[in-house]
Amino acid sequence: MTYETAREDLVRSMKQLITEIAKALVDSPDSVSVDAETESDSSVLILQVAPADLGKVIGKQGRTARSIRTILGAASMKAQHRFALDIRQEGMPPRVPGSASSSASTTREPDSNDE
Repeated sequence: MTYETAREDLVRSMKQLITEIAKALVDSPDSVSVDAETESDSSVLILQVAPADLGKVIGKQGRTARSIRTILGAASMKAQHRFALDIRQEGMPPRVPGSASSSASTTREPDSNDE
C-alpha cells in the first residue's frame, strides 16, 4: 500500500467516523455531510448540518464540538496525520481562508500547534 493510498483510506475512515457521530446527535441525519480538504500532512474535515442542528453538534459552550475534536486529535496522533474540524451550517458558502471576518455559522477551535 502506498503512502497516498494509506492517507486516502485514513481520511475516508475519519470522514465516516465524524459522519456517524454527527448523525447520532442531530434530528436530520440525512442533512449531515462531511467533506475533506487534504494537504500533505493535514486534513480539514468540513462537517455540514441542517441549520436547526448546528447547536446540537456544537453543544453548550462548544463542549460537543470540542469532544469531537478531541477524538480527531487522538486519531491524528496515532496516524501521524493532523486533522481539524470545521462545522458549517448546510447551504452556507465555504469560508475564505485568511479572511478577517468570521461567520457565525462556522466554528473551529485553534489547535495548540496554531500558536
